[in-house]
Amino acid sequence: MEFKENNSFSLDWDDRFTEDVIRLMDAIEATPPPPPSSSSKKRKSAVHHQDNLKTGRQLPHSILSPPPSFPSSFARCQSNTRLRYPPLRFGGHILYSFTEDEVENAAMELLKIVEIKKKEMGQVALGFDIEWKPSFQKGILPGKAAVMQICCDSQYCYVMHIFHSGIPQSLQVLLEDSEIIKVGVAIDGDAVKVFSDYKVSVNALEDLSDLANQKFDSDCRHWSLAALTEEFICKEVSI
Repeated sequence: MEFKENNSFSLDWDDRFTEDVIRLMDAIEATPPPPPSSSSKKRKSAVHHQDNLKTGRQLPHSILSPPPSFPSSFARCQSNTRLRYPPLRFGGHILYSFTEDEVENAAMELLKIVEIKKKEMGQVALGFDIEWKPSFQKGILPGKAAVMQICCDSQYCYVMHIFHSGIPQSLQVLLEDSEIIKVGVAIDGDAVKVFSDYKVSVNALEDLSDLANQKFDSDCRHWSLAALTEEFICKEVSI
């Protein structure tokens, strides 16, 4: 998402913001979080397989799928631009959290995973994205950031309804940790939005668009996630 001076933001999937997505954001804002049950103290995030995700724009299936087979060169992707590439799907689980306690527990789980990965690999990168309802009317500000999506590996992605929960302490620690790299497309705009809405900084940002421009010795192209996927691995983002 790209931050613009007029406080509007463009989306990272080629500006295709459909009525379904707007309705989804409306539903998130209008629907109160589910009441805590007797078992809510032990967080049970809803785990949905890919084929159960039917409503609006969900987390892109391709966020962190198992490592794909990369082509031997980029020429093949570039020469097949008229063909439709096969979809790149996320084959893991998506875990949803709605209440403050659920989001707090989800963030604590992520922090534990990060610590384990630090010991194994030294450096940890998380896929990061947020969603909110835009405004297409002059003088009306876009909605508050409603959903935060964080992926730590190819098995699990966490979808947090921060519109209801806010940003609890453990999530703030995760976001502000400068040793945990957050990766995304136009991620600077997401960080600005989070700080504007929740006064929490998102540190250690790595923009995939910048990395792509470094690869191709360019500094002017604004890549979308879909374009990056097609250019580098000859796959199509499935949304």
